[in-house]
Amino acid sequence: MSLTLGEKEIILSSIRNIPDFPKPGILFKDISTLLSNPKALDTLMTHLENRYKSYGLDYVAGIDARGFIFGSILADRLGVGFVPVRKKGKLPYTTVAEKYSLEYGFDEVEIHIDAFGEQKGARVLLMDDLIATGGTAKAAATLIDKVGAHCVEACFVMELGFLRGREGFSAPVYSVLEID
Repeated sequence: MSLTLGEKEIILSSIRNIPDFPKPGILFKDISTLLSNPKALDTLMTHLENRYKSYGLDYVAGIDARGFIFGSILADRLGVGFVPVRKKGKLPYTTVAEKYSLEYGFDEVEIHIDAFGEQKGARVLLMDDLIATGGTAKAAATLIDKVGAHCVEACFVMELGFLRGREGFSAPVYSVLEID
């Protein structure tokens, strides 16, 4: 299921561009304006709900922090559970961690060891606002599989296609908007 050109324009026009943030040469895509636009947010979430309602999902996992917003709304619309994937040290119970590379060094994301309860092979959609180089998302997908669930797809509101973050991903990748 694809967005119509009109729907795509509603969503895209609601995202604010901020030049030179967080450093010179970067054009930051600010989703706070999408979140404050009821028509754009509903257009996006209705599209995602229609896309995923037949996937037989058990959970939506959202990546810290903007993936929490879209992921929890989508989980509610689909009537499934929501699981947070957080930066290291932010979850209060026993966790499993996965490292990923940054431009200069490494970082880690974590998930609760019992995030999907006793349900082995739970069908999980991974959700975030943006895929750039893909490091964080790939680590999150690995975590989902490590705790006994199955990442059936990774979904992103935007993809910076020129950074090729989807390459080498262990699950199918869907992005609503591709930015080049």
